Amino acid sequence: MELTGIILIVVLAVVIIYFVMIYNQLVQIKHNVSKAWANIDVLLKQRHDELPKLVETCRQYMKFEQETLTRVMQARTQVSEAREQKDIGALGQAEGQLRGAVGRLFAVAEAYPDLKANENFLHLQARISSIENTIADRREFYNESVNINNVRIEQFPDSIVAAMLSFRSFELLKFSREETGEVSVKELFQA
Repeated sequence: MELTGIILIVVLAVVIIYFVMIYNQLVQIKHNVSKAWANIDVLLKQRHDELPKLVETCRQYMKFEQETLTRVMQARTQVSEAREQKDIGALGQAEGQLRGAVGRLFAVAEAYPDLKANENFLHLQARISSIENTIADRREFYNESVNINNVRIEQFPDSIVAAMLSFRSFELLKFSREETGEVSVKELFQA
């Protein structure tokens, strides 16, 4: 075999090895996005299960606040539907509505001393607040994973491998204006 044949084989081997390395890295990044979404999904399900308990506890004390309780349950349904459809855009918007409705519920609960003293209410309030904080952390991790994926599949030479093997970009989980804007305590107590 002559020298040009050996050089050609070596170059071809290097290209194949490099292609496989890029492919494996893209697969790992794609699965990190899936794992980040799964972490959010678990927390959303937990909160989904806790909210009816909170609403029922409040309903026993808040006889005249049905509109507030209804808003929480409607927002809960919207989050659940968006989560099940994996519609990231709708989920971000529904999350903002749910957080606002739960915030109003906690603000209205301040007017009911018996409810505020109820051990079950206090436990559920603490549990939901904890889940909310964890969801916020997981959303940050999810968005970072999505960003890494989206950048990698657009960079050369990864973009060639990504296009050949149908790697796709993912949508960032964006927040609605209600969630990112400043909270008006006055509006919460008027709800």
